Amino acid sequence: MSDRVLLGVDGSCSGSLLADWAAREAALRGVPLSLFHACPPLPGAAGDRLRQVGAHMLHRVATEVHRLYPDLAVREEQAAGTPRTALLAAAEDAGLLVVGARGAGGFDGLAVGSVALRMAAAAPCPVVVVPRPPRAFGEEVSRAPGVTRIVAGFDAHRPVGEVAEFAFRAAETHAARLRVVQAWALPAESVSLPTLVVTEEDRATWEDEEVLRLSDAVRAWSEKYPQVAARSDVVLLHPAEALLNTSRTADLLVVGRRTDVGASEGRLGPVTHAVLHHARCPVAVVPHAG
Repeated sequence: MSDRVLLGVDGSCSGSLLADWAAREAALRGVPLSLFHACPPLPGAAGDRLRQVGAHMLHRVATEVHRLYPDLAVREEQAAGTPRTALLAAAEDAGLLVVGARGAGGFDGLAVGSVALRMAAAAPCPVVVVPRPPRAFGEEVSRAPGVTRIVAGFDAHRPVGEVAEFAFRAAETHAARLRVVQAWALPAESVSLPTLVVTEEDRATWEDEEVLRLSDAVRAWSEKYPQVAARSDVVLLHPAEALLNTSRTADLLVVGRRTDVGASEGRLGPVTHAVLHHARCPVAVVPHAG
């Protein structure tokens, strides 16, 4: 797998802003940007016309990217097939796939389209789904300008190295602050019918244990990436709610997706699914085994 950034281009109204987001990511990583357009098979002149329109679209986006990032290597790619199948195949040798939450189709009120959901659920590489309209790093958030923030969802009980690696590397690349968030719930036995009451002392003890466990899990990554300003945070909320709350002032939210034999093929977990539909910042979905 290469390190190139692959961007799905479909001519949607947010395409230029999306291209800027992907181009800046590629430039910061020091890797090429591949602009990709899929041409559904159509017979005769209709198919030829669609390919011509797609080629023109790619060239227009590439020209704009070259203007903004003159030193960035940009490639234009077209392939026959539906966007869902062609883009998945192209992602086989990409380091990162970037797609818009909605393409040229869909309807008003639709948060995430079928192509974006399919890429997040099945692509072999990490996928960043950028909401509509896209937001550039560091813009339109209620905080001091120039401060980039990344949030990573993490579970110290089942730590996922791929998610931590992606989040810390992204924070290092962007010179960003990293917040590692773990949602926490009271032990089931503490809220059973015979008790109903949880003492403050018990709650504090359980929370301290979770904080310590998360800090221990994050420490190794902080040592590997000493330049990253990282903080860990245990939140007493449902995981989806915790991540959505913390993402309100974030530039990127990082979550995981299981790919092992125990996971449903091409399916997203409920937390990742909720985050994709409701987060206002770009969401990185990182595949991992187990």
